Amino acid sequence: MADIVISEFMDQKAVDSLAADFDVIYDPGLVDRSRELMAAVASARALVVRNRTQVRGELLQAAPALRVVGRLGVGLDNIDVVACHKLGIRVCPATGANDTAVAEYVIATAMTLLRGAYAASDAVIRGHWPRQASIGREIAGKVLGLVGFGGIARETAQRALALGMEVIAHDPFVDIDDPAWAQVARENELFELLSKADVISLHVPITENTHNIIDTNAFAAMKPDAVLINTARGGVVEESALIDALKKGHLGGAALDVFVQEPMDAETGAAFSSLPNLILTPHIAGVTGESNVRVSAVTAENVRNALEDKQ
Repeated sequence: MADIVISEFMDQKAVDSLAADFDVIYDPGLVDRSRELMAAVASARALVVRNRTQVRGELLQAAPALRVVGRLGVGLDNIDVVACHKLGIRVCPATGANDTAVAEYVIATAMTLLRGAYAASDAVIRGHWPRQASIGREIAGKVLGLVGFGGIARETAQRALALGMEVIAHDPFVDIDDPAWAQVARENELFELLSKADVISLHVPITENTHNIIDTNAFAAMKPDAVLINTARGGVVEESALIDALKKGHLGGAALDVFVQEPMDAETGAAFSSLPNLILTPHIAGVTGESNVRVSAVTAENVRNALEDKQ
C-alpha cells in the first residue's frame, strides 16, 4: 500500500523525487473517483492535492494513518484544517510558489480588459474594421485597488507600480506600520477603495466574512467603467450580481478565474454567455509551466520533511 497518494496533477520530477524513497500512487484522476481515492488512502501517511480534492469528512475517516496533507497551491478551503489539526495531521500549502504566476495573470488580464481591442478578431475576420469601437484605455495612470494585501497582492502591486499605476489596498489584517505600505496607499474602508479604483483585484480567502463581499452594493460603489478580476476564490463575488452589472453596463469588464461551482455545468455557464468584456478561465491563474515546477517541488519537500519528522 502507498505511503503517499497524489490525487491531482503534479510535476513529474517532483513525483519521481518522492517515489525514489516512498511508495507513491500518482493518479491525477483520483480526484474524480471518490471511492477509489478513499481506498487508496487507507494506509497512506501523506496525501497531495490541489484545490478540487475535498480533504474532510469521509476521506479523513478513510485515512487513519495520515500525517500530512501537501497542498499544491495556497488556498485551504477544500481542506478541513481544524479537523486535520485535531487528528495531528500537518497541512502544508506551497506558500509563495505561485505568486508570480497569479500576479502576471492579474496584470495581463487588466491590460486586456482596459484595452478592449483584442475582442475585435471576429469582426476583422468578417471584413469589418471597428477601429472606433476598439479604442480602449491605457493601464498607466490608472488606480489598482487590491482587496487583500498578502504575498500575491504585493507581487501584483510591484508590477503595477512599474507600469505607472497608482496602487491602493484594503486589508485590516496587515499592520499599519508594515513596510509593504511604503508605496501602496492603505484604505481603511472597502467601499472607499471600490469607489476609487479603475482596476479591482481580489486576493482574499473564502470565509464567512468574505462570502459575496462583492455584491450588488459593492458594484454600485464602483466606477461604471471599472474592471474586476477575481483570482481568489469562488463565492467572494456574487456571480448573479456580476452578471447583472455587466448586462446593465455598470461595470467596464471582468475576469473570473474562480467560480462557486467548479467546473460549471452547461446551465450555470449559460448565464455568463454573451456578456460584454468578460474573460473566464478554469482556475488556472496560479498554474504555469514554471509555477507548477516550483509548487510541486515545494510540496514534495514539505511532504518529505513531515514524513521524516523534519520541521
